[in-house]
Amino acid sequence: MEGTRFRLYPQPNFVDRFAEPEVVMCSSPPGSITAGPSDERMYTLFPIDKPAPYGISPTPDEDAPAPPWRGDILPPAEPDEHGHFDYLEPGTPQFEAAHLFGCVRFVLDIWEKYFGRSIPWHSSRDYDRIELSILPSLENAYSGYGFIEVGGDRDHGGYKPFSLNFDVIAHEVGHAIIYSEIGVPDPMMMQGEYFGFHESASDLVALLSALHFESVIDDLLTTTHGNLYVLNSINRMAELSENAQIRIAANDVRLSAFEQGWVKEHQLSEPLTGAFFDIFVDLFHECLLDYGAISQRVEELSDKLLATPEYFPVMQKLFDEAYVKAPDDFRSALIDARDILGTYLADTWKRLYRNDLTFADVAEEFLAVDEAHTGGRYARLIRGNFHMRDIGLTEVGPQLAPLGKDSHANSIRTQLPVD
Repeated sequence: MEGTRFRLYPQPNFVDRFAEPEVVMCSSPPGSITAGPSDERMYTLFPIDKPAPYGISPTPDEDAPAPPWRGDILPPAEPDEHGHFDYLEPGTPQFEAAHLFGCVRFVLDIWEKYFGRSIPWHSSRDYDRIELSILPSLENAYSGYGFIEVGGDRDHGGYKPFSLNFDVIAHEVGHAIIYSEIGVPDPMMMQGEYFGFHESASDLVALLSALHFESVIDDLLTTTHGNLYVLNSINRMAELSENAQIRIAANDVRLSAFEQGWVKEHQLSEPLTGAFFDIFVDLFHECLLDYGAISQRVEELSDKLLATPEYFPVMQKLFDEAYVKAPDDFRSALIDARDILGTYLADTWKRLYRNDLTFADVAEEFLAVDEAHTGGRYARLIRGNFHMRDIGLTEVGPQLAPLGKDSHANSIRTQLPVD
């Protein structure tokens, strides 16, 4: 069945290689998405003179605003005569609204496939649909109870709207998925690792979702030839400029760095995100072996040289030689590894409990998922990557300072029912 077409930027449009949006097909049948865009799950609007973001009290004496917005809005994005939105041109509020909606729908399509079912919004008790709101005065993006609201970045050479930043939007959808699947924790029982897990999971949702763009896969393979530890468009999370990014998935941070305590949950998330990125690379290598695209010697040498100065000069040459012989097999192996990790993560998240969650719990359940799917085929590489990050071998210390104003952990109150 044909879906509805949107034009989406796989990476921010100020990155030269992604200056043009890519046409994607969302699962919704043409005609099922109406002006806004709007459908049975969500609606998009661009408010006029909205005084404050949702979930944040304008003053100590005022309640935090909550959707729906009942004020004036800019004219909505309209579908064309065939029900598609890919005719809209960048540079208009309507394109921004369609881009925001299209990104959310695209990410939901991907992760509902991994979960094998629909993912309900955790606010469904009070809201039939969530509101996707664009608020340029907001220098952040939030996923809250009944809404996803996006602003923009003003710190890296001019205003850059997050409504056009796929990574930022996908990250917020990731938060919504975790709140739906694992639940909102009791504020009196929350552990620091829950916050770190939340950020890691949301980054992974963004990372794997980006790998569903044909242009991203092409760019990744042509620039790295499969040597995924090269800094590239995938592991630069929520890219804000050519040289600045919020978090990098390919990092070398260990959990033992937080034995004495932690301050920012984004930093605390890095060992878990890094472990999963390493697992992804190892799964990719295993898939390349399955296709006969690399030799066992190359795979073993990659493991041996990892984190040594010899890795890049030696391994890049070997990957260059292998890729030119079998580019289609490299592409297939990358897609296979993407889908293995996505399916495993979805199955892992189904098993987790919200309040006393630790990284060790995540690792244990991820291993159990591998056992259920393959009889433990990947257990050695999974366990090795978690141990390399000290996950399961150390405990995180206490929170050492109040959370910053931009902390997603501060928004727990925006995840609770409106009464």
